[in-house]
Amino acid sequence: MSRYAYVGCRTTKERNARGKGIKVFEIQEDGSWELVQTVEGLVNPSYLTMDRTGEYLYTVHGDFSELSAFSVEKGTGRLTPIGQVSTGGVNPVHLTVDRTNRFIYVANLQTGTVAVVPRNEDGTLEPLKELYTIPGKEEGTISHPHQVFQDQRGDYLMVSCQGRRQGFGQVDVFRINHETGELTQTCVVRSREIAEPRHGVFHPGNRWFYGVNEKDYSVTFYQFDSKEGRLEPKQILPTLPDTYTGDGWASGILMSRSGSYVVVSNRKHDSITSFRVDPETGMLTYCDCIKTGGSQPRFITLDETGAYILAANELSDTITRFSLDEDTGKFSMAGTAVHAESPVCVIFG
Repeated sequence: MSRYAYVGCRTTKERNARGKGIKVFEIQEDGSWELVQTVEGLVNPSYLTMDRTGEYLYTVHGDFSELSAFSVEKGTGRLTPIGQVSTGGVNPVHLTVDRTNRFIYVANLQTGTVAVVPRNEDGTLEPLKELYTIPGKEEGTISHPHQVFQDQRGDYLMVSCQGRRQGFGQVDVFRINHETGELTQTCVVRSREIAEPRHGVFHPGNRWFYGVNEKDYSVTFYQFDSKEGRLEPKQILPTLPDTYTGDGWASGILMSRSGSYVVVSNRKHDSITSFRVDPETGMLTYCDCIKTGGSQPRFITLDETGAYILAANELSDTITRFSLDEDTGKFSMAGTAVHAESPVCVIFG
């Protein structure tokens, strides 16, 4: 059975981008990627997701206001556009499909909102259903949500909010009503000053949540109460080696397939960092840091097998691959870099 990789990118000169559109690669038996399609004419198709069947792909258009839908052709992986709707906000940066496959949640960074967009069985989109404004810490401030992400059971929507100029960010938790798509807030956890929560990931057991903080290049461990939908922060660690005295700018985060390690990417330092997860407490211990072989690894993910880590190096137009030793938490580079202009997201189908 053929497997495909889909690469989102930046395309505008305002972003100093070289991207041409969504790239579709067929993954060969030897692990190499062969380009089969570039969907051009798209502005900043920066973050992608599949629906629950894998038959439809959705992208936000960073810095703008739209959400686009595509059907995925069986046997070729090629994309065909099937519609576009407004997200009701500016600069949509992240999206997720709920467990019923009926609703898409979108984070609008610039206007501090989360959009609820209904989807149909044929993959098409309905107009915006709900728009939730998430306020910042101070009255009249914007939260700047950067990610919408569900817990392992799909009961809750986590929203990582950077806060930006107000100084404090936050992580908001909402219970999902799967009949209506409506959200009910259950928890808000403020970050420490200038941390700017960006993305998060759950441990497979659903008890522990890990969030990467962009501006102070740190990772926070939270305990998660799945009955009440509440987070409690327990630990913060820097994502850069203690021998590095320069500036940092953390970005992506992932959980290893085994649940034994959390991995974070670092822009400016151009690296990825591993942390071992204590299986009893969930606490993190720093293990290793390695350069990604490119510039500005904005995004990281596991490959289609779950065995390798991919880093999308936005400014050097490469996607590099790494293995993670399950015994030591040490990295090693694996395979040849894939060329893709201004890559900022990789998903698989």
